Amino acid sequence: MSNLLARYAEAIFWMARYMERAENLARIIDVNETFARDRQGARNWQAIIQINADEQRFMERHLTASAEAVAQFYVLDAQNPTSIISAVRYARENARTLRPLISTEMWTQINVFHNRLKELTPRDVMQHNLPRLCAMVKEACQTHTGITEGTFYRDQGWYFYQLGKCIERADQTTRLLDIKYHTLLPTVEEVGSPVDVSQWNAVLRSAAGYHAFRRIYPRGMTPAAVAGFLLFNESFPRSVATCARQIEGLLVRLKSHYMLQGGNTAMEQVDEIMTALHAQNIDTVIRSGLHEYLDLLQLRLGNVTGAISTSFFGQPAMEGQKQSQCG
Repeated sequence: MSNLLARYAEAIFWMARYMERAENLARIIDVNETFARDRQGARNWQAIIQINADEQRFMERHLTASAEAVAQFYVLDAQNPTSIISAVRYARENARTLRPLISTEMWTQINVFHNRLKELTPRDVMQHNLPRLCAMVKEACQTHTGITEGTFYRDQGWYFYQLGKCIERADQTTRLLDIKYHTLLPTVEEVGSPVDVSQWNAVLRSAAGYHAFRRIYPRGMTPAAVAGFLLFNESFPRSVATCARQIEGLLVRLKSHYMLQGGNTAMEQVDEIMTALHAQNIDTVIRSGLHEYLDLLQLRLGNVTGAISTSFFGQPAMEGQKQSQCG
């Protein structure tokens, strides 16, 4: 790849990741607002901070993980790099770099979306306004996905866009599942209780998987069934298995269709993910340690990102540099 094309490929990859991240965070906040009304509501808001590994950064700005503080931090705080407004700003900066490659419709939509977020006020993130706000964010991200699907030219850039989206989806699914199973693990008395079931319900809805799950499991909901569905079901688009299979296919097509050199290390990491997914079922994973299994998947996904960055972009993956490159 030429240096210019490498720069574009990197911008496309990260634009996709940031838009996927913004939608995922809006889903988590929206579902959490609904299911945080039980007696464990405070713990539920804390879980959002833990999903993003933001404990230190959050506590530097807020004393407690209240609904208002968490919403402020993850929606409006432009100094928080994991907030929705930051993710969309980074996506827009990457899109600006890509103006010669993306459609006018793509650029206009993401620019309007970014400006709309900049106009939000603290009142907009008050708890009673959160459902409407999250719906707006999700709709805007889905509109971006639809416009991209319908207008983005199918060359190398399309494959890097899909790579970014699939890697981000898989990573977010493992984090969501890990926080519920590891950090919010109930006491023995709470297993199967209405609170426990409602939290697993929230996990599925945060991953946009509730209705798909019910097609397979029309009655009942167990932790093993939910975890197995989010990890191994190859018909659900946000499962780790589906994302890993798509990542593998995208890398193969990049190398075969466009004769791109490199990528072997990324392929090796994806092969290890596929092996980990096919070698075990959910009962075996839970017995041997779901948290450790999810940690392994997250490590492998991070290695895939690093290998793609080194092989195709000419530098290690460093998210903090993406914005300065796109200015």
